[in-house]
Amino acid sequence: MALSPNEPNLFELTGATTQITYSTSSFAGQPQLTYRHLENSGTFTGEEIRVLESEIGRQVTVTLEVIPDLHTVTLTLLVPAINLEGREARFRTRAILTTQRSSIGGPRLVKGALQTYRVLALRGVARIVDF
Repeated sequence: MALSPNEPNLFELTGATTQITYSTSSFAGQPQLTYRHLENSGTFTGEEIRVLESEIGRQVTVTLEVIPDLHTVTLTLLVPAINLEGREARFRTRAILTTQRSSIGGPRLVKGALQTYRVLALRGVARIVDF
């Protein structure tokens, strides 16, 4: 997906206990996402990052944790479309931590809601950088 000339390719976000950096490219030519929340952290590149364009913006998702027969935790960052007028733009957004409960016998054996959500409020700066 080609970026327009004034569309940012680097997003640096912070929240109360969260730091996320997302770039649509890198020196290696692949997207990269770095995540820190309390004592959890991770760096993701290339195909580890799933991107979905939707009516609410770009949804950037990575898998943080997989524990078979218990749960999978994903992080989805909502990235709004931004047209830069200068060097950078400040914005607010959200990230969603989703816990998908599972069991060895399939979802029918899980009682209650299969997904639970935690929403993280974030402030960000979007920029264009040369990789």
